This record gives sequence, structure tokens and C-alpha cells, in this order.
Amino acid sequence: MCWLWVTPSIAQVTAFKQAVAEAASTDSDIAAFYRSNDFEPLWTGKSSEHQTRRVELIRALSAADIHGLSPARYNVAALLQQMEAARTTRDLGLVEIELSKTFLQYARDVQSGTLVPSRIDSGLVRQVPYRDRTAHMTNFARSSPREFLKALPPQSAQYRALMKEKLRLEGVMENGGWGPTVSAGSLKPGQGGAPVVALRNRLIAMGYMSRSASQSYDTQIEKAVRLFQQAHGLTADGVAGKGTMSEINVSVQQRLKSVIVAMERERWINMELGPRHVLVNQTDFTAKIVDNGKVTFQTRSVIGKNTSDRRSPEFSDEMEFMVVNPSWYVPRSIVTKEYLPKLRNNPNAVGHIEITDSRGRRVNRANANFSQYTARNFPYAMRQPPSSRNALGLVKFMFPNRYNIYLHDTPSKSLFDREVRAFSHGCIRLADPFDFAYALLARQSDDPKGKFQRILKSGRETKVMLDMPVPVHIIYRTAVIDPKGKAEYRRDVYGRDAKIWKALENAGVTLGAVQG
Repeated sequence: MCWLWVTPSIAQVTAFKQAVAEAASTDSDIAAFYRSNDFEPLWTGKSSEHQTRRVELIRALSAADIHGLSPARYNVAALLQQMEAARTTRDLGLVEIELSKTFLQYARDVQSGTLVPSRIDSGLVRQVPYRDRTAHMTNFARSSPREFLKALPPQSAQYRALMKEKLRLEGVMENGGWGPTVSAGSLKPGQGGAPVVALRNRLIAMGYMSRSASQSYDTQIEKAVRLFQQAHGLTADGVAGKGTMSEINVSVQQRLKSVIVAMERERWINMELGPRHVLVNQTDFTAKIVDNGKVTFQTRSVIGKNTSDRRSPEFSDEMEFMVVNPSWYVPRSIVTKEYLPKLRNNPNAVGHIEITDSRGRRVNRANANFSQYTARNFPYAMRQPPSSRNALGLVKFMFPNRYNIYLHDTPSKSLFDREVRAFSHGCIRLADPFDFAYALLARQSDDPKGKFQRILKSGRETKVMLDMPVPVHIIYRTAVIDPKGKAEYRRDVYGRDAKIWKALENAGVTLGAVQG
């Protein structure tokens, strides 16, 4: 009989590889990485390279809080204890895989977010750009550990500024916050007394005015209130009315929550947004065109009404064309919920809307018995022809998507004067749609205004293709840092950020010391 003698070193290597293969078997991506590398260690080898990887990973995990993540999520203490207690080759194999699992968990969290948006709220339909996990490990093995880990979080200027604001607010909390809240429901220029002093002190603490001993609501306080209002999306009239006072009294902790949530949201869109893109921030009620990081066009917007069936969703897509003099093909939900009940009572109701059959032929209302139909069996479609009274106005901007959301004009111009502009069925209405169209067409026409106006004056429904599709990102941020590095805050109009914060809390994220 022939015996194959195996040296202890070979036996140890074999035992290590077996332990690694066994421990990795529950994670297909990790198993694939180790198989392709003949089960060689990434972390637990004896070389200085292996040691550096371990040190840099532990350093990153321990500092997860700077990204608004929870270090407890990665249980660094238990990881270190497991490493310290490893005595056998099998122990080392188990440590090896535990380090890889923790590395991949951290990499995903800090790069693409801790939460899955769709599990938080039905309006969060954004597709997060998750990276390939096996490729992560392969690239890490070939890179400088510190540089690789530093490159994982979003590299956007917005993310870096949010990190800075988080640090600033934590410092404010440690020093006692912004002081007592203002007890008055509202205040205006000329008033005096303790509430005005409290307002003055709070504005000073928040950085909107320099130190002052004034006891009255003077021009300095009025100017500070205007600055505060501008930074919070409020009507900048210098009067601390009910809405303004409510925002002034928001605590440091609440603002910090907004910043941490904004950081998570920034991780959800950690991708190339496009050198030219359209950015719609729902809480800010604005739509912007951004070219190479700079806002080149901005207009006010109206978003979906705050009801379960009308809130505007959050997602990204590509604008492909615009339709000048559009028809409005009424969504089935509006037909059955809003118009059918009216037609049952009066066949001539909503007379500005055409009713058409399955072949597109216009239905004679006098011959139709609408009372026999329900929302389920109503057989007709409804269409509003092009006109200045059309619900879509005179132009719509299309980025075809499953949610039937687009940007468009509107005949209801007065709504743009409101402070909170949540009134639509879900689509985004623009205050200056013609100028928006000119800005989009400027890249492909020497006379964008003239071209648009000629099509408009024809009265005909006309599709105008964009030579280069433009990415559209519909976001929702209650904390944004402006180009000058100043933080701006907005109301949580749909309550989505509150849900996200609750989910982050459940994942172990905390604010530290609680201050007012």
C-alpha cells in the first residue's frame, strides 16, 4: 500500500482553506471570491499587507459615525475579540470570513445606504445603484486599503458638505443647543419684551445675526428673520409669523436628523448624475437645470398633493422629448374617481373633456347612460385637446416611466405664489415652462425661443425630440447645503424623512447627547 505523507504546514493550509470554504458557503459572492483565489487569505495572513488591511478596516468601522452610520452595526468589539481568541487554523478561517462579511456590509452601507428605500415608503421607488460585491473584494485586494475605503462614500460636494454640517450641529448640541425656544406664536417689527429677546438670542445662536443688546424687534432682527426665511424656504417678509416661528423653534436634534437622513439619501444616488441634468427637489418646490455642477436655470414647481394616491414619487430617469400643445389623456384613476361620479349626475359635466370609445371615436354624451357604469366597467377614455385651458398647459416634458410622472405647464398659475406647493395629482408643474424649454433646446438650436414659439403658434400637438437625453432626478431633501456652504432646511411635507430617521434609529443610528 502506498501512503501519501502530508507535512504539518500543508495540513494547516488545507484546514484553513476548508474552514474558509465552509464559512463562506452561506454567501455566494464571498464564496466566489475565495474560490477564484484558491482560498488564500485576504485578511488573516502574516504579511504587513494583511495587517494593514485589518487595521484600516477596523479604523473605518470604528469611525462609521462620521457618515451617520452606527459603529454598533459592525460590532467591532466582538470582531476584535474573535481575532484575539483565534487559536486554531479553523479559527483563523472563521475570522477570515467574518472580516469579509463585515467589510462588505460596511462597503454597501457607506456607499449605497443602510436602508432599502422601497421598504420605508411606497413613494421611494428609487433604484439604488448597488455595486458588485465580489468585484468589491477583488478591487480591494489590489488597492491601497486606506484609499479604497476612503473612496467608498459619495464623493459629491453635497455629501462632503453634509458631513461638515453634521459635525457643526453636533458641536452645537454639545454646547447646549440654540437656547430657549420662543414662546410667542408670532412676532413682528416694533414689538418688544421677553419673546423678542428670546427670538434675538436664538437668531444669534443660529448665526443669522451678530450679537446685539436690542430689546425690540428692530431692523437688525427683521433682516435676520429674512435671512432665516430665505434659508428655510419661507416667504421672506421679515415677519416672524406662525410658520416662521415654528421653524425657528425646531431643535438642533431635529436639524441633525435631517442632515443624517440627507446623507443616507445622497448614498442612494451615489452615481454619475450627468454633466447636464434636471434636479427636482420636492420639499423645495423647485426644478433646476444643472450644468457641470452649477445651477444654470431654476423655476418654482408644484408637486403632488399630500394624500396617499397623489404624492410625487422619487426616482431618476432620462428626459427624451417635449410635447408642445399637448393633449391631456386623463389617467384612469382620475376618470373613475373624479369624473365618473359627476357624469352619473350630469352627462354634460366636465364638458371641456372629450369622451372616446376603445377605437378613439368621440362619444355622444346625449346617447350615453353613464349611470350604468362603475369604476370597474367604465368603457371609455377621456381626453382634453390642446388649448391654453389644458390641464397640462402648453408644453409637457417627457421621461417615459412606469409611474406616469412628467414635468409640465399649467393654467393654474396662482398656485406658484403659495409657500407650500403640494397640489397636483403627482406630476411636477413648472412656473416657467417656456423658459425651461428654451434652456433645454439651447443645446440643439441657434434660436431655441423662435423654434419653440413657431411650434406653439401652430396649435398642433408636436413632439420635439432632445438630441441628447437629459437625466432627471426627482429627489426629496429637507437638508441641503448651498454652493456657499450654508445649510438650508425645508419642511418634511410628506413625512418621508421622519420614516427614514425611524428606520435609521432601528438600525442603531443615534444623535449622541440630547440637547434643546
